[in-house]
Amino acid sequence: MLANLSFRQLLLAGFLFIAVLLSGTSVHALLTMERLTQQSRIVAHQAVKLTEESQRLAERTVAMERSARQYLVLDDPAFRDIFYGAWREAQASLQSLAQAIPDLPPQQVKDWNGEGELAWKVLQEGRQPNKNKMFKSQQALYQAFVRLPEINDQLALAGKREIERRNDQALAELERQRRLLMGLVSGATASAILLALSFGMWLSRPLAQVEVAIERLGENKFDQNIAISGPRDLRRLGRQLDWLRRRLADLEADKARFLRHISHELKTPLAALREGVALLEDGVAGALSDNQREIARILRQNTASLQTQIEDLLRYNAAAFDAQHMQRTPVDLARMLDTVIDSQRLQWQSRGLQVKTQLAPGTPDSIAADAEKLGVALANLLSNAVRFSPEGGTIRFVVANTATDTGGQLCIDCMDEGPGVAAADAERIFEPFYQGARQPSGARSGNGIGLSIVREYVAAHGGKVQLLPAATGAHFRIELPYER
Repeated sequence: MLANLSFRQLLLAGFLFIAVLLSGTSVHALLTMERLTQQSRIVAHQAVKLTEESQRLAERTVAMERSARQYLVLDDPAFRDIFYGAWREAQASLQSLAQAIPDLPPQQVKDWNGEGELAWKVLQEGRQPNKNKMFKSQQALYQAFVRLPEINDQLALAGKREIERRNDQALAELERQRRLLMGLVSGATASAILLALSFGMWLSRPLAQVEVAIERLGENKFDQNIAISGPRDLRRLGRQLDWLRRRLADLEADKARFLRHISHELKTPLAALREGVALLEDGVAGALSDNQREIARILRQNTASLQTQIEDLLRYNAAAFDAQHMQRTPVDLARMLDTVIDSQRLQWQSRGLQVKTQLAPGTPDSIAADAEKLGVALANLLSNAVRFSPEGGTIRFVVANTATDTGGQLCIDCMDEGPGVAAADAERIFEPFYQGARQPSGARSGNGIGLSIVREYVAAHGGKVQLLPAATGAHFRIELPYER
């Protein structure tokens, strides 16, 4: 199902899924905070109510005691009515406390009601004419009002404990919700990161395949099919790239075929032209004047230069074809370097140059390579260095490697003391037929294919050649992977 979606649709779906996940977590957090806030309001309201009822109960008790004593002294029924009203209000507060405090001992409520009824009973009897009875009534009333404040204090303490219990309960619920929210947020964040990484890796894989395919097309590697996995539009892009690969391969083959044909077609009349110029210079058609001989010399030089360029063109075309057909054999690199240097001895000795080689410790005695093609690559580097080196200069080859138990990478550095490569030419120096700005004075202009052949043959070995920065001269490095 996912494979039928486009890259854009999958990207949008991934972002929406992550957004929904995080939004759901945020909404749940907001709802939880709202619920906790409401619970906090309720707890605070209940605490205030408990405190108010406890205070009202204490105040009504004081009012009851005051009115009762005034009634016994003044024998005014109004004070008894005041007592009765305060007693009823106190009973209402006591009832509210009993309902609000589940753990309130029933005995305390019963004792408070008993003492209140006792006081009311004394007041109902009225003021006694007998002093003894009067004294006993006052004693009974005194005992009742001594007991009531004690009970009020116990009820107030019970109210405080209930408030603390509810606060602890609210704090425990808050802590539980905090842990739950932390778990949800952590889980949502981890899930979002995991989903983002999964989507990113799943979607970046075909993009990496596209990048590799484009690099192979840029390196003229048309022998492997291009297949891109992933979303629908990227698979369609892969099919288009594969069509482009086939088209470029056909164009490359047509170009190579055209170069072969045109080169061979040019060589025949060019050979006849050179032969005719030679006959003219030999005087076969008659003696030549000085001006005619100068014209014949110019013709001979230009036909020779044209033939060289045609042969170089054929050689580059053959190199591009031969790079696809490797014949690896064990190659002694030190001996190969000596052979390449010795083959160009006349060229570098005629200019007073020195060519030195250095093999770092640990360099393998031999590597598996195509001896002919690797030799041509090293010879072209040496020829290029000889051409650009100043009189009496030094050319150095340094061979080193980074080895493991199974293999490693061999580095072959070629350094000269010439003018080096201009910064503007560095990126194009390996392109075929490209000539840099810094050409040696007095030398015949090159054809620009030597370094291109080096790149073709080194790439055929699975390695790469690059131009490294250097204070003076040019510094080329060949990197070849090898197995022991």
